[in-house]
Amino acid sequence: MYRLLLALALAVSNVACATSGSATSVVTADGSEVLLADASQEQRELVEYRLGSGDRLRVIVFGEDTLSGEYTVDGSGTVSLPLIGEVQAGGLSLREFQRAVEASLRDGYLNDPRVSAEVMNFRPFYIMGEVREPGEYPFTSGLTVVNAVATAGGFSYRANTRIVFIKRAGSDREVQYPLTVNTPVQPGDTIRIGERFF
Repeated sequence: MYRLLLALALAVSNVACATSGSATSVVTADGSEVLLADASQEQRELVEYRLGSGDRLRVIVFGEDTLSGEYTVDGSGTVSLPLIGEVQAGGLSLREFQRAVEASLRDGYLNDPRVSAEVMNFRPFYIMGEVREPGEYPFTSGLTVVNAVATAGGFSYRANTRIVFIKRAGSDREVQYPLTVNTPVQPGDTIRIGERFF
């Protein structure tokens, strides 16, 4: 009886620990905002989208049609906007980029600028290794590794279908993940499907 009560107390304690903590607000690849309770750094990296070279953005400055339009993040990670010139975008979230544009406009141009930005076209992803058609492919919102493999013609007969190696855009290291139907892909990722060992 004592052991049963102890096990029950531990279970309740674990549930309480799992549900406590502050919620984290992150912006996903499609620009929507979600809350993750007790999100780890790795979870934030998987969910939060950072702008990079090749992304095409729609920038709207409310009440200023001549300043609004579609712009591409160039190779140096900047966006060239009317009136204020180049604004850093690479490595920033959409919200951080919006604030940077607002700050530049506020610096001698507009009194109270309000800016909205969204990604129109994401930079491509790359897939290599044991797939039938390795190469560069356009990114679509909600893309998973399984979808990416299907886009690349499917697995080769030697493919290891249990794990996948992903190098995130802007990172210099490749990380191993379990290959499941929910393993996410971000724009600019390089996916490598390894060879299985018999």
